[in-house]
Formats: sequence, structure tokens, C-alpha cells
Amino acid sequence: MNEPVLETIGLARHFEQAGARIEVLRGVDLAIAPGEIVALLGPSGSGKSTLLQAVGLLEGGFSGRIRICGEEAGQLDEAGRTRLRRQRLGFVYQFHHLLPDFSARENVMLAGLVAGTAPAAAQARADELLTRLGLGGRLTHKPAQLSGGEQQRVAVARALANRPALVLADEPTGNLDEATAGLVLAAFLDLVRSTGAAALVATHNLDLARRMDRVVTLQAGKLVPG
Repeated sequence: MNEPVLETIGLARHFEQAGARIEVLRGVDLAIAPGEIVALLGPSGSGKSTLLQAVGLLEGGFSGRIRICGEEAGQLDEAGRTRLRRQRLGFVYQFHHLLPDFSARENVMLAGLVAGTAPAAAQARADELLTRLGLGGRLTHKPAQLSGGEQQRVAVARALANRPALVLADEPTGNLDEATAGLVLAAFLDLVRSTGAAALVATHNLDLARRMDRVVTLQAGKLVPG
């Protein structure tokens, strides 16, 4: 049996607010297999983003264990976590966060350049991904010249630029109209599956979630199937 790309064991997180203790995650146990795309359901405020921030190694203050590609993230210092993020993880957010003064190609290239990829190889990878996402004719366009759906496709390409083992997506279509959301999600799923990456996708849309391999729901700080 293949080792999980992502495994959390007893993952917990709480906040102190106005003297009260708020339990957001209560011992989350999750395993995602290589190539598996998992939908994370839950209403707004249920802790979906908190869980993604934890497994994305973007925030501290958690208890429990996080294992990514067999590596114990909790045992790493900040440099080690940065390395793991760059080598193993890709991120897609609800808002695309593209750099406005850079073209679609340059926005995707930047992820590779930061990770140490040679410029020619980074450009070739950016062009390949953007073309597969239907943006081959928009490589030199800046974000303001792209539609919302096109901007989000650029964000998807950027997330996959470094061939991550795991893609984390936080409401990746939440800022789009229903028709565009369906198209962007289809493009995202096709591309992730073609690369063999695994993905954890937070969404509140049950119809979109059903297009993924498995659905889990965050309830009262714990994950339950379906």
C-alpha cells in the first residue's frame, strides 16, 4: 500500500477570545493517498481554512502530528517547513492573488524561479500548464486583461508549477459565478489528475464536491465521511 501523501493524527487548534476558549479543530485524523482528490465540506466558520493552514505549514499553534510525503512536519524548523512547502505543496486560494504588473506566464514562472528552477525551464513549464488550461493565447496578458475565470486558471497553473505532491485549495471557485466555477473546477481536476498529484479542496458547494474522489465534512472540529 502506498504511503499517504498527507496524514494528520490528532490535529487540534484552539483560540482564546474574550476570555473564552474556542475549539476549532478537535483531533482531526485524515489520510490522503497519492493521486486522490478529497473535498472538504463545512459551513463558513467551521474551520476549513484553519485545517488547510495547518497542513500547508502556514501557521503554528497546532497540536497533533502532520506528516507530508512521510516527513514529520512538526519536527522541522522554519527553514525545513519552507523547503517542504516549496518542494511538496501547491496552493490555490479563493482570490487569485496574482501580481498585477506581471503577465500570466510570469506569474506562473515566479513559483519556479523562487524554488530555484532555471528561467528557461520555468517558462517552458508555465507555457505548458497555461496552454493545457486553455490560456495558450493569453500568456503575455496581465491579470487586468483576463476574466475572473482566466485569472483563477493562472492561479491553478501557478500552484502546479513545481510539480507538487499535494495541492491545497481553499474555496478555489468561491469568487466565481456558478457557470464559471464549474468550468474552472473541471479544468483544475483534469490538470491535477493528469499530473498525479493529490489534492484537498475546501468548498461549501456539495455539487462541486461530488465531482471529487471522496468527500469529508468538518463537524464540531472533527472530520466525518460524506
